[in-house]
Amino acid sequence: MPSEIEATYEQLMARMRPIYVLRSAASITQWDMETMMPPRGLNLKSEQLALLSVIGHEWLVAPEIESLLKRLETNSALASLDWVSRRNVHLARREYDDEAKLPTELVEKLGKQSTIAVGIWKRAKAARDFSIFRPELEKNIELKKQAAEILMGVKGTKTQYDALVDQFEPGMTSERIGEVFAEMRDGLIAIMKKVEGAQVKPDMTIQSRKVPIKAQHSISAAAMDFIGYDTKSANAGGRLDETEHPFTTGYYDDVRITTHYYEERFSSSLFSVLHEGGHALYDQSLPSEWMYQPVGNPCSYGIHESQSRFVENMVGRSPEFIAWFTPKLRRMTGKALIGVKLKELVRAMNAVVPSKIRTEADEVTYGLHVIIRFEIERDIFADKVKVEELPQVWNEKYKRYLGVDIEHDSEGVMQDTHWAGNAFGYFPSYALGNIYGGMFLEKMSGEVPNWRASVRKGDFSPVKTWLHANVHSKANLYDPADLVKNVTGKDLEIRPFIRYLDEKMSRIYEI
Repeated sequence: MPSEIEATYEQLMARMRPIYVLRSAASITQWDMETMMPPRGLNLKSEQLALLSVIGHEWLVAPEIESLLKRLETNSALASLDWVSRRNVHLARREYDDEAKLPTELVEKLGKQSTIAVGIWKRAKAARDFSIFRPELEKNIELKKQAAEILMGVKGTKTQYDALVDQFEPGMTSERIGEVFAEMRDGLIAIMKKVEGAQVKPDMTIQSRKVPIKAQHSISAAAMDFIGYDTKSANAGGRLDETEHPFTTGYYDDVRITTHYYEERFSSSLFSVLHEGGHALYDQSLPSEWMYQPVGNPCSYGIHESQSRFVENMVGRSPEFIAWFTPKLRRMTGKALIGVKLKELVRAMNAVVPSKIRTEADEVTYGLHVIIRFEIERDIFADKVKVEELPQVWNEKYKRYLGVDIEHDSEGVMQDTHWAGNAFGYFPSYALGNIYGGMFLEKMSGEVPNWRASVRKGDFSPVKTWLHANVHSKANLYDPADLVKNVTGKDLEIRPFIRYLDEKMSRIYEI
């Protein structure tokens, strides 16, 4: 017969289970909105998603959950529970506190407004007209400021923006991000200058050779087969669909990815599929015994990004993977790659060229795209920039940081879906993911020194096994900073990532 503390704990877990089931339903509803929904369905979809948000909110902040948490936290026998159980109590408390102070009316407004804003953003982006999107963005920001002001008190943060960042990266502050990003910026710019001075230059026409969309479907399938993301078997837990802005969504046994195809940019979908596939592998590899428990969620958005960018860049853009994949590419693309040597293809797929679009950015300049967004978001919530000023601020930063001219707002301030979806505070996680990935790569290379040789043979399993053992299997057992230290033995540092990029580009550019 279970003890009193064990019985109370089981009651709490029973209360949490339907919340995660409901969230998984909301994620698939969101997927439908982005992929299969007919145009007239937008208002209905906003009602559906808002209702699911409200129901989930009310379930989480129910008096019964607060009562169970207090009974556990005030029971001297709490220490007798194992680490996983105590972590579940801690995480459930964090989730409860984050939600309990938010009025149900505000939660409903946020859910409905973000859904509408995403639909309007798509229309505005297609029309290249920020004025169409501006009113919805203003509503998003006003609602998010209301939530952030409340969360500041809950989380004890110094600023509204810190409260939003903490939702994606627990324990991280904008001050610490600013310090890390300043060091990253200096390292990236140094590599950019080094590459600019190289005698060897990539042939950028290789990337723009026409490849029919049907052939790109085959390329995507081959990429998914390589990493072991199953969309075909009777036991498949994934699928690939098309959308305007690639994303991954789902939970454990049903994790779906999306991509976008461009006939004159075939590598875009290849690396998009590898990127989203990296996300999906993480979600599908979480410990099944922790399903429906707080500890069974991913650690953070930054750790999630470390997995996607690890698969996309550190493996997918590696000379070893490209060497193995090139014969397959030649068969699937027909005449597109005739006369292209392997070394030229490797160089083209790793070309360091400042660009306007974050999702199309190379490994070196990508971090600068994120720094721009971080700085703008921080200023929005510090009331230093107004919505009507965003296009100008955006364009000026792109000129200053990357030396590129933005021609219209669809390739500028409206290129991402995040602000439409009210994901303020998310962007720093992308660059933090690169930094985490650099630390993981350094550790893995020491423990699995032959991983590159395996990839060259088309064998992803040594990498996948290491990632599962060290990252996936630990789920939300630790906060991100603690997970990184648990895996690598070190606190967060930028040097491994910068060193990885410097060594890679030096080889590719022969400098």
